[in-house]
Amino acid sequence: MSRSLNPKHWFSDGVFRAIVRNASYLGSGKLMGALLGLIALACAGRGLTPALFGTLVIVHSYANGVGALVKFQTWQFIVRYGTPAFGRGAIDELKDVTGFAFGLDLASGLIGMAGGMILLPFLGEWLSIPAADMNLALFYCTLIPTMTAATPTGILRVLDRFDQIALQQLVTPILRAVGGLISYFGHLGFPGFVLTWYVGDLAGDLCLWAMSVVELRRRGIRGALRPGLMGPGKRIAGAWDFVWTTNFAHSIWAAWGPVSNLIVGALLGPASAGLFKIAATFFDSASKPADLLSRSFYPEIMRLDPSSRHPWQLAIRSALMSGAMGFVILLVVILGGEPVIAAVFGKRYLAAYDLLQLMTASLIVTMASFPLESLLYMAGRQRAALFAQGAAAAGYAVLLFVLIHLFGVTGAGLAYVGGVMLNALFMLIPTWDAYRKRASLSHEPVQEAPA
Repeated sequence: MSRSLNPKHWFSDGVFRAIVRNASYLGSGKLMGALLGLIALACAGRGLTPALFGTLVIVHSYANGVGALVKFQTWQFIVRYGTPAFGRGAIDELKDVTGFAFGLDLASGLIGMAGGMILLPFLGEWLSIPAADMNLALFYCTLIPTMTAATPTGILRVLDRFDQIALQQLVTPILRAVGGLISYFGHLGFPGFVLTWYVGDLAGDLCLWAMSVVELRRRGIRGALRPGLMGPGKRIAGAWDFVWTTNFAHSIWAAWGPVSNLIVGALLGPASAGLFKIAATFFDSASKPADLLSRSFYPEIMRLDPSSRHPWQLAIRSALMSGAMGFVILLVVILGGEPVIAAVFGKRYLAAYDLLQLMTASLIVTMASFPLESLLYMAGRQRAALFAQGAAAAGYAVLLFVLIHLFGVTGAGLAYVGGVMLNALFMLIPTWDAYRKRASLSHEPVQEAPA
């Protein structure tokens, strides 16, 4: 492993160069998107009272949280099964994979939208959503089907079109920023900001679908988006096990942010939810490099033999690079977070900086541990990933309720740090075990013969 720890040799590896290149594509879009997103948040923060800004956050978090709970990680399924099929030129297998993923997206999105709209009137008072704003909140739930769809992202990753994904990442923040400025200077109030966020999310999701359709046609792949569940599910070995396991794992973990906002809002009120949202947004922006590396890392290692040392060495290199970036970002956030929050949102939101300082304590761990989940999926240990994320989320939930009661909104920040630490620890244990037993791992998923 000594060679993997020597940075001089890292870029001699073509796969590592591909990981960094694709992450750079995504990073270029995310950086601009983060800046534009900050403008959108600033307009909402300054154009609304803290209570109304918190209500906007809660409405968005509710739809996003419901989507996260019902969402299947179809992009991971497509990468896991579609990458080797596409590499072999087995287009019919690839179409089975994408059709199955599309069917899951449709079913889960519609179920999530119906469930979310039915439950919201009963949860409105607990979530501190005023009765006058309930219709807007219900309208926002119609975004859930597009929020849950990950098929186009998986298709573009298998086809190595990270540049397209980078462009798409700008659509939502641009529209939110423009709409936010119009709502702020036009004094459109709460309905204007709700509509702005709605249109931005919808346009961004539809743009991703359009890009995947165009790319499939350019490659001459027809019928890849014909939805199907039972037929493809029988032909693809382990399909249902993979999607259910990753669904539960990511439903738990992806709901972390939105559900945290909801719990903070329910226990401490909309104003505290707004503060927590600002701090979480800054933290998420700071940790984006790890997310981008993960999105690039997973497709690349799926092209490698998991029984060899190569993907594991790539993980070490990527983790070290990401951890070093995390340390630099940590310093920047600590030094520059307070003046940025004061300038963008106003001094009444400066309490968010105290939360941000707490949350950045876990930044290096978050960034250095990003390869763990991908390695577990590569090794066929998705159930171990589910257990790790479930246990960490359960621990986080307990910490969140206990520490909020003890320390208020500061306790929410402490709980966030604890949850991140638990997730990294619980992921590391099965990953180390998978590495020790890597000689028994198969090279690629097997496609069952048609019945």
